[in-house]
Amino acid sequence: MEGLPSYLLWLPVLVITASLIEAVWMHLRAPGSYDWRAFGVSLLDLVVRNLQRILLPGLVVSPIGEWLWEHRLMTVPLTGVWAFALLFVGQEFCYYWYHRAAHRVRLMWCTHAVHHSPNQLTLAAAYRLGWTAFFSGAIYFFLPLIALGFSPSVVVACLFANLLYQFWLHATWIPKLGPLEYVFNTPSAHRVHHAANLDYLDANYGGVLIVFDRLFGTYRQERAELPCRYGWVQPMNSHNPIKVELHQWVSLFKDLGEAKSTREFLGLLFKPPGWRADGQGQTTEELQARAVGSLKTERAV
Repeated sequence: MEGLPSYLLWLPVLVITASLIEAVWMHLRAPGSYDWRAFGVSLLDLVVRNLQRILLPGLVVSPIGEWLWEHRLMTVPLTGVWAFALLFVGQEFCYYWYHRAAHRVRLMWCTHAVHHSPNQLTLAAAYRLGWTAFFSGAIYFFLPLIALGFSPSVVVACLFANLLYQFWLHATWIPKLGPLEYVFNTPSAHRVHHAANLDYLDANYGGVLIVFDRLFGTYRQERAELPCRYGWVQPMNSHNPIKVELHQWVSLFKDLGEAKSTREFLGLLFKPPGWRADGQGQTTEELQARAVGSLKTERAV
């Protein structure tokens, strides 16, 4: 199987340059407002991940992908509009469910949380994606495309194109884009996705499109009266890259070590972040339910 296409290795230069321009512009506009240390953490994350891809190309697509390609249902040549349309929509569908699982399965969240760790949303946050994706099984969500008949290199390239599109979404200075908000993932929609406000949690998982969020009930609109607060629900205030990258893993292994049953052990791995066997956890649903209960109590008083 081919590794990561060589031309894609030039993309980091482009995104670093764009994010650096944004950083300088924000700093000049409001000195002291830009988090340069967070920029450094994101830059190191990007460098390490690209070294992984160069030195360990087998991490990009697993041996299961090799097997599926050898036993594919058909071969889909990209020679017509319909083939490209099928690849695009299929990849968007797979990406939606991968991204939703990355927020709702704790084992996957341990890696994806790194992307949500910055407390300031900037273009540099777009390429802070975590060093441990190969432990989280992200690529497995895209294997159906290989089984259908799209080559592994095409699937990988399409996924990277999707992530490249999302780069510009990590901006707070781009306004809502009118009718485009109904179909495409936009900076406004993605600001909601990165927000830690209870009303915004676990929403807007789309890559290029937002239609699957609307279809499956996970779309939330950015509201002027509720400014987004970025980062984790319990903010990560450290700029130590090792702590940023491994904090969620350390927490998971600690909880697994204290598990009292197989059910609890598996629940800690595969249920949403914050889940507890006694029902007193901090999942999105539990936090939102408590907030509603507190509001009702206040109104009653």
